[in-house]
Amino acid sequence: MTGSGKLIGLILIIAGIVVALLAAVYLGSGYASERLSLPAAVLGFSLAVIVFTLPSVGVGIYLLVKGKREEAQFARVEKERKLLDMVLAQGKVRFSEVALELNISRDEVEDLVRSLVGKNLFSGAINWRDGILYSKEISQFSLDRKCPNCGGQLELVGKGVIKCPWCGAEVFLHKSL
Repeated sequence: MTGSGKLIGLILIIAGIVVALLAAVYLGSGYASERLSLPAAVLGFSLAVIVFTLPSVGVGIYLLVKGKREEAQFARVEKERKLLDMVLAQGKVRFSEVALELNISRDEVEDLVRSLVGKNLFSGAINWRDGILYSKEISQFSLDRKCPNCGGQLELVGKGVIKCPWCGAEVFLHKSL
């Protein structure tokens, strides 16, 4: 569950502060009513802070920071997944289209592509100069392929699907291409 570390961290920070405030109020009222001496009230408050408040707030801050980092990582993974989905669904995608769809810069798109290639999650062709990604199927597709129906030049229209713009025939790619 994303965000649970942030929520638990926030709860711990608030609980630590509440305990410190309650200890201050309780011990302060005990000192004011002369049931406690000043050194006893200070010792009680110090123990409450040292035993509960500092560890609670410290762990809370740690979990809050860790939760924010995890949230950023999950957001990046989601962008990588969307990028892969776009390439697989369309066969050919321009970096500019990805940048618009994901609301990120072209440099960030290139970084996502490099990350996916490094993780062996993307296989296909990349035209860095023109900023175009091709799915594995299109990179295996030879541009001199002709329509088996009319002989026209075929165009990629989606994952594993090539369509003839002349007669409308669709050719489905398979591993032998």
